[in-house]
Amino acid sequence: MNGNRNRAAVLGKPIAHSLSPVLHRAAYAELGLDDWTYDRFEVDEAGLPAFVGELGEGWAGLSLTMPLKRAIIPLLDEVSDTAASVEAVNTVVLTDDGRRLGDNTDVPGMVSALRERGVEKVESAAVLGAGATASSALAALARICTGPVTAYVRSGARAEEMRTWGERLGVDVRTADWADAREAFAAPLVIATTPARTTDALAQDVPKTAGTLFDVLYDPWPTALAAAWSAHGGAVVGGLDLLVHQAVLQVQQMTGAALAPLAVMRAAGERALAGG
Repeated sequence: MNGNRNRAAVLGKPIAHSLSPVLHRAAYAELGLDDWTYDRFEVDEAGLPAFVGELGEGWAGLSLTMPLKRAIIPLLDEVSDTAASVEAVNTVVLTDDGRRLGDNTDVPGMVSALRERGVEKVESAAVLGAGATASSALAALARICTGPVTAYVRSGARAEEMRTWGERLGVDVRTADWADAREAFAAPLVIATTPARTTDALAQDVPKTAGTLFDVLYDPWPTALAAAWSAHGGAVVGGLDLLVHQAVLQVQQMTGAALAPLAVMRAAGERALAGG
């Protein structure tokens, strides 16, 4: 493990709600990394260059959340293929020779979270929404979906964005109007990427035989849609699953640990969300 660099943090704005310190610190404790620290800093796009430029030798890495995932890219020496494919970096590793390496662990985190629930390949899928998380969802589906992906969006501009992302990522993206979003539930895998409460009205339309729902929200949890999905016997993957799996990859990259303690990190996240 890296003995010279032992400091990490999550940056974003707003940042007070971030669970990343809880997850990373739980991992450090379990791995015996007693001298490692992980903090949170509220940083916006304007303040990012100065913050990164002032990082000292003791820094091992950074986690980036909104609105910094794209703003960080010009400040890096190298960006992974995964991060470049979605134009978003959520992980920066700082090397001993002074290089800043950017990666995106959201995409493989989604794949791992689905695999944990037994979803390794699907013949088709549906995506609810067309924001930044939706592009990561398409990148994840590029790895596991063998057929078309239908994106349910609210505008023609959003539809065009999703089709463009599909072309870039090698996914057969078809678009449909948000008014028809209930039709998404016929797909074996539905990924909901919308803000809180957006899908509440769709909860009443969950079919009696449901496939797998991946709802990227974690607070409040369960969402109305996730609760209805579970009540109908469908498999549900939640935002905490995504957060934990992507954080596991971050811990491994920043510390050099061969394996990060997923179960311990998830339990810490659950306690934090429960107010413990």
